[in-house]
Amino acid sequence: MPDEISENELKDYFQDKLDRFGVTPRGVDWNSASAQEIRFEQLARIIRPGQPYSLLDYGSGFGALYDYLRRRGDDLTYLGFDFVPDMVSRGAALHANQPHCTFTSAEPGLVPQDYAIASGIFNIRLQADDLAWTQYVVSILHKLHAFSQRGFSFNMLTKYSDPEYLKPHLYYADPCYFFDYCKTHFSRNVALLHDYEVYDFTILVRK
Repeated sequence: MPDEISENELKDYFQDKLDRFGVTPRGVDWNSASAQEIRFEQLARIIRPGQPYSLLDYGSGFGALYDYLRRRGDDLTYLGFDFVPDMVSRGAALHANQPHCTFTSAEPGLVPQDYAIASGIFNIRLQADDLAWTQYVVSILHKLHAFSQRGFSFNMLTKYSDPEYLKPHLYYADPCYFFDYCKTHFSRNVALLHDYEVYDFTILVRK
């Protein structure tokens, strides 16, 4: 975690969103259900269709990604990790009747799954500067690599966003930098998706 920001500050930020907006896309700091689903569609391209699989949702919130994948008919074993305990408890309660869907806030207990997906976890930097936050993002990408056997995907706000909409507490990443980083550190098989109607990009790393 960068020196400029504590994990507790991030937890407080997301706890406040959950307290104010509840179990909705805004409760995990997305603007709308439609935008959230567009992002899920891009991230899920990492998954090879037609096969059962296991998935780590790193920064799961209350499990909206699991709901999306089940709606489209996937056969998966899902592990949601979030560092906000209330997100985990909400997710567990919402999915109590789903035997292959579990949640945890204990990162040391995580084990590799077929795939790992991280949606929206790199956007909120609060007071951290670009260099410190970039280093933090890279450290999490190495965790996603370690926690996945077949591949991982993640999304980030893009530096190509319209200048008039930029907000100082958000991190707008260079997609070319992260594409290159993933190609040189994780796999030869990397895809950059930057052609969908929201102001972010998705990277798929296939192993």
